[in-house]
Amino acid sequence: MDYAAALTTTRPSLDPELGALLADMPEVPPLSAETLPLIRPFATVDAEVALAGHDLNRRDVTVPSFDGAPLPLTVLTPARDGEPGTAAPCIYWVHGGGMVMGDRFSQIDIPLDWLESFGATVVSVDYRLAPEASGATLVEDCYAGLGWVASHADELGIDPARIIVAGTSAGGGLAAGTTLLARDRQGPAIAAQVLICPMLDHRNTTESSRQFTGPGVWSREANEFGWRSVLGDLGDVPGYVSPALAEDLAGLPTTYVDAGSAEVFRDENVAYASRIWAAGGQAELHVWAGGFHGFDALFPQTQVSRAARAARSDWLARVLRDPRRTS
Repeated sequence: MDYAAALTTTRPSLDPELGALLADMPEVPPLSAETLPLIRPFATVDAEVALAGHDLNRRDVTVPSFDGAPLPLTVLTPARDGEPGTAAPCIYWVHGGGMVMGDRFSQIDIPLDWLESFGATVVSVDYRLAPEASGATLVEDCYAGLGWVASHADELGIDPARIIVAGTSAGGGLAAGTTLLARDRQGPAIAAQVLICPMLDHRNTTESSRQFTGPGVWSREANEFGWRSVLGDLGDVPGYVSPALAEDLAGLPTTYVDAGSAEVFRDENVAYASRIWAAGGQAELHVWAGGFHGFDALFPQTQVSRAARAARSDWLARVLRDPRRTS
């Protein structure tokens, strides 16, 4: 991938290890209505492959979404029983894919680390994708799945006081929107949210959105296509769909936000964490020098990726021990 071809003198450079790996990747055609059907298959992994090597139990369920449409969820639990009489924490996982691709097994290795480290139950949601679905449908799907999880906590053996909403890229943005819905509707209690390079702002007006044009894992142009697919002819864009528009970020659960310095979402992610602090909330923010969008999902073996994953897990360990410590 000729990532360097689009570099400008004001654009942060890539981490050398990441840059070398990225340069060996094949060129991906620009994302468009015409290329989307061709690209979508590469954004998914067969479930058996995605879960291979993990000692876990799998249960697939289909629940009604907000409009009665079928909403698939996958529940993953450690194969070995936890401590008797102790309910497990729950990671409610929202996959990435620019709002237009991916499925509930995309990037599933990230929450599976927490299943293995913390004995957590992972529930992954297959929300509907744009452009076939649009507007608030995607985030409402995610909220409906969260509601099912909370209402079935006893059956699932999870602790309703330790439900973590987490997602990456588009899933990070949808996780943020879902958390806002839960706050405003007085819905399920959320102990924390983990927003990994989240897609938060449809306006595409930040400096980082201007820096990262042309070839790349997720460019300004791809971002414009993803948001256009979601918004369609929607007039007023609600903050649940584009969380950067939310007027009030008070009363949110403790939040983890991370991004790379060399990606489109860098500045909107920093701004979101800053606004949580300004509203009196608690957030931990990491910007990984030289990281491109989704670097630790694509190349988890690199030094900076291992550091990013370890920092997330260390923070989550503190939250799960006592959510009040970081609230």
